[in-house]
Amino acid sequence: MKELEVLQAALGYTFSDRGILLQALTHTSYGHEHFPKRPLALRDNERLEFLGDAILDAIVSDILLECFPEFQEGRLSKMRAAVVNEKTLTDIAVTLGLAHAVRLGKGESQSGGTAKASILSSTFEAVIAAIYLDGGFNAVFPVVRSLFQPFFKSDLGILHTADPKTRLQEKVQADRKLTPTYHMIHSEGPDHEKTFTVEVRIGDLPLAQAKGSSKKDAEQNAARSALESSHV
Repeated sequence: MKELEVLQAALGYTFSDRGILLQALTHTSYGHEHFPKRPLALRDNERLEFLGDAILDAIVSDILLECFPEFQEGRLSKMRAAVVNEKTLTDIAVTLGLAHAVRLGKGESQSGGTAKASILSSTFEAVIAAIYLDGGFNAVFPVVRSLFQPFFKSDLGILHTADPKTRLQEKVQADRKLTPTYHMIHSEGPDHEKTFTVEVRIGDLPLAQAKGSSKKDAEQNAARSALESSHV
């Protein structure tokens, strides 16, 4: 598959076992349609996504400790949260061209699944896990370091600010002496692939709405949208 060659070139890593890469690119909807009799561990990329999330946290934490030896744990945690989140993972996935390689079921494909942040970010996590399983920690570390390198530049504001919810709260409290509140508007999709829509408000004034693959991500995305709007 040409898409696999392009993806491996973008990652800077060539798989010894292409089967594990294919599994990482297999969304639950595709696995359910095409591999219903396979064991759960081999059907789709959900378990790989779980592993990849942990690997990213570990590697980014290691890089932060190396780059910022004078920072305390609390600040490092906020910096990691500013880097490892749905938005940044989706941005990297888009850069890698994952949308052209991910395998979706018919319904998910027709509904624009290749553009969904939840699918792109989780597929990227699965690919990271696949590299780890294929080549070990020494193989996945340089890949993650290279992909995340732009976020560790000393002049990039993302590492020197709190997460969007904290920034919005500090700004609103300073300007209006109020605290933003977050309200679930609705959720959609099956239990294993839900998308949540959250609205952030100041009192009764709506500031912004945003979606996310979890309530936490949706709240952070809503806060980020509010900060970028003219309402705050």
